[in-house]
Amino acid sequence: MPGVLISVEGIDGAGKTTLVAALARELGATVLREPGGVELSERLRTLVQDPALEIDPRAEALLFAAARAQLVAERLKDHPGTVIIDRFTDSSLAYQGGGRELGVAAIQALNDFATSGLKPDRTLYLRLDPAVAMARVTDHDRLEAAGEAFFTRVAAAYDALAEAEPDRFVVLDASEPPAAVLSAALAALR
Repeated sequence: MPGVLISVEGIDGAGKTTLVAALARELGATVLREPGGVELSERLRTLVQDPALEIDPRAEALLFAAARAQLVAERLKDHPGTVIIDRFTDSSLAYQGGGRELGVAAIQALNDFATSGLKPDRTLYLRLDPAVAMARVTDHDRLEAAGEAFFTRVAAAYDALAEAEPDRFVVLDASEPPAAVLSAALAALR
């Protein structure tokens, strides 16, 4: 019997990692992150986060898709139990499709190929104003250094994704304290 896949999404600084850890404790779930979770994906994570590298937006999208394909093949295909993943395909749709302006439809097609169409059963979207989120981030990797205009486009893309799939997305107010966000997330999952 296949398990349940819950993704946690939002712009950098929204509190995804904090929520994922709290949910894992509450639900006894397996936790994965993107890019990452398996050796190849972790190596690609190092590349895409390196602030010293200039990566073409299309190459960036392909690297994320490659990391995701390997994660699906090794850890998510026919996964048992509950898996909570810190980012999944919606991140690429928002960051590369919206933020990098490559187009959500093009990135969707790439990620459908990478994941064989696997989608989360539920996506928790931590909505936060980009200016507030950037103030929370202290250690800037390559993507986090992209600037407020970039993150405004990313946030708008996330909003559009959530609006398009209200049965999968749960929008959470990430400006609330972590305990309140956790409580809202648990209520939505029940």
